[in-house]
Amino acid sequence: MDDSVKRSREGIRAVSASLAVLGLTALAQTVVFVASASIALLADLIHNFGDALTAIPLGIAFALRSQVAERRAGLAVVAAIFISACVAGVEAVARILHPSAPSHLLVLAGAGAIGFGGNLIAARIRVAAGARLHSAALIADGQHARADAYVSLAVIASAITIAVGLPVADPLIGLLITVVILRITWHSWQTLRAD
Repeated sequence: MDDSVKRSREGIRAVSASLAVLGLTALAQTVVFVASASIALLADLIHNFGDALTAIPLGIAFALRSQVAERRAGLAVVAAIFISACVAGVEAVARILHPSAPSHLLVLAGAGAIGFGGNLIAARIRVAAGARLHSAALIADGQHARADAYVSLAVIASAITIAVGLPVADPLIGLLITVVILRITWHSWQTLRAD
């Protein structure tokens, strides 16, 4: 079998697996968000949905067996990360201006743990496949998912701070997540430029 066909199939398998993992993660977090109304969780789940959808342009690029399409898919990934940061930031500022405390704190902490686990699994899939396939776009997406795993831990921190009586911490943690996502955007952009 031609090497480009093997590379294409392996790339499509990797992005499909990571799409499934992050899609399920974001769906589980959406259910918890509806119950809790946590801005920190909203920032994380918007970002996880965006991350899941970045698999689509990468999958198309691998199906086309095109290095140019793969690079453009990487740029689409960076744009999706940036847009998710902007949406999360706007929601956090709105919650600061119009405060309300999230509820269902134990479930909220569980959603953070789900986000952590889902992102770590997706990161391993993407980074390993990216290294095997020499794909800077896939590696950047995997590094981004790894960083997002730690961002999901902030949702757990939000639940804890609300439980001890600091509900304003939820939108502030949402803003912190926004800053981290913007940093991830910059590092992903740097990875693509270096390729």
